Amino acid sequence: MNPLVGLLLFLGTLIYSYLEALVKLLVPVKRKNVAGELVLVTGAGQGLGRATALEFAKRQSRLVLWDINKASVEATAAECQKLGATVQAFVVDCSKREEIYSTAEKMKKTIGDVSILVNNAGVITPADLLSTQDQQIEKMFEVNILAHMWTTRAFLPAMMDNNHGHIVTVASAAGHVVTSFMVAYCSSKFAAVGFHKALTEELSTLGKDGIKTTCLCPVFINTGFVKNPSMRLGKILEVEEVVEALMEGILTNQKMVFVPSSQRIALLLERLLPERALNFLKKLTDVKFDAVVGQRSSQ
Repeated sequence: MNPLVGLLLFLGTLIYSYLEALVKLLVPVKRKNVAGELVLVTGAGQGLGRATALEFAKRQSRLVLWDINKASVEATAAECQKLGATVQAFVVDCSKREEIYSTAEKMKKTIGDVSILVNNAGVITPADLLSTQDQQIEKMFEVNILAHMWTTRAFLPAMMDNNHGHIVTVASAAGHVVTSFMVAYCSSKFAAVGFHKALTEELSTLGKDGIKTTCLCPVFINTGFVKNPSMRLGKILEVEEVVEALMEGILTNQKMVFVPSSQRIALLLERLLPERALNFLKKLTDVKFDAVVGQRSSQ
């Protein structure tokens, strides 16, 4: 292609994209119907996973719930059944690839093909790198990113055959912006964001436009996942507002959901501002939480 022609086509596409974005701001986006869809939520026993399962139950989706804690996942299942949803609960350790694959095979034979996969299960050990034990680092990567790959590999083939589905990656603001005493956790969440972006690109390249992807990136949520979090600028989120944003993202096929949405500005500033100014902003934000510091692990 002639470089001048290519430049003109690019400018035309750029103008069209801005106009399209403006129209979307003014005209409400049509929300898809998830009634009857088979939805798998990992880490459904508490917090965001439980709240997400309940939202799908309200919309009459069929639910499959996974969690490592039997009592918790059964409690979530009971709440969803009260809302009229069909629910199956499984005890699954998402750090174990074999458990993921074997449970997935059992589901395919007895329940059917998952059409909406919500990779929500996550773990964290807040500590400086040298205080974090080897097995804690491994666990964060096994659950926070490798499990996403195993579940997706298990359920994606049917989605591709039907060119229909939705894969949700629950990541974190820590997948974009780093925080001290979360080196392993941030690394695993950066990987989760990268997984979402690469998978989205690959599905597009393969022409599977019927399979949608959404990545959720919230700041601290008031779930007890991290103890005593605080920020001078901003606030600690409640589960309800995060799951509301997530469901809106799923129903309108948003690729990236930031909570709060002002995180987009923070990411832009990180690319534009010099290091000294960024360090000053971090001091103003003053992020704090309970963490193990200075207790060097021998393994």
